[in-house]
Amino acid sequence: MKYFLFVAVACIFSCTGTHSPKSLVVKNFDKQGHRGCRGLMPENTIPAMLHAIDLGVTTLETDAVITKDGKVVLSHEPFFNHEICTKPDGTPVTEAEEKTLNIFRMDYAETIKYDVGLRPHPRFPQQRKMAAHKPLLSDMIDSVEIYCRDHHKTLPCYNIETKSQAATDEQFHPKPPVFVELLVSVIREKKIEDRVIIQSFDPRTLQYLHGKYPAIKTALLVENDDKKSFALQLRDLGFIPTIYSPAYQLVTPLLVKQCRDAEIGLIPWTVNDRAKIIELKSMGVTGVISDFPDLFKGL
Repeated sequence: MKYFLFVAVACIFSCTGTHSPKSLVVKNFDKQGHRGCRGLMPENTIPAMLHAIDLGVTTLETDAVITKDGKVVLSHEPFFNHEICTKPDGTPVTEAEEKTLNIFRMDYAETIKYDVGLRPHPRFPQQRKMAAHKPLLSDMIDSVEIYCRDHHKTLPCYNIETKSQAATDEQFHPKPPVFVELLVSVIREKKIEDRVIIQSFDPRTLQYLHGKYPAIKTALLVENDDKKSFALQLRDLGFIPTIYSPAYQLVTPLLVKQCRDAEIGLIPWTVNDRAKIIELKSMGVTGVISDFPDLFKGL
């Protein structure tokens, strides 16, 4: 296995030259707030991001979707999820209708009429309730940067997931080149290229990003049921990403060593138990993503 990994990594280097100058492992433990701090505040909202900053996160993890008018919006789904969303008329979104409320078919002005913060979350009873909407990525960045400067806090990194898959191209989102170009346009406008990671389960967006913008950090997301070996995943991706980001249950001492040998950061998701965070940290992961960034206190 070790020989196979070495060969796979060597082949990728030979095809792509060298990997990005940004692709060294993180020096300090990266404390990432999942969707801001989903366990404590409405997910992917500006209040969630600001509260995560107050809790000391080093990176704000979030998700991006695209509207009909080409705006980059924070949302985990490319539609209005029935668990958390309320329609403009004040009635809750139902599971039967949620996918008909397709953000990719709405202008941004229409999306902000939906509330995403007032309904009790069925899986996060500690979550504070407040009126909130899905914000533009650009507005979130502006709010965070101003808040940090006004409160003398270190500016964070941003870990942005592209919510796409081949099966729903042009149905719920644009194809990867358009998606990535819209995202990078915001990143460049806000001058945060050196503090951004683009992550995805969809390797196509990472491949396009790496080919066009190799200086921007990338993270390969891996599902818990993915049976491919680490080496095969890298081979299929075609280049060495900055970060390997698996479900936390997949982390083993061998995986830690493989990532270290390949000079890839290892940041598992979504870890909501403090003892498990400490265990993973002691194993050598370079960071974790958590819905409860208050668990990071003292680490």
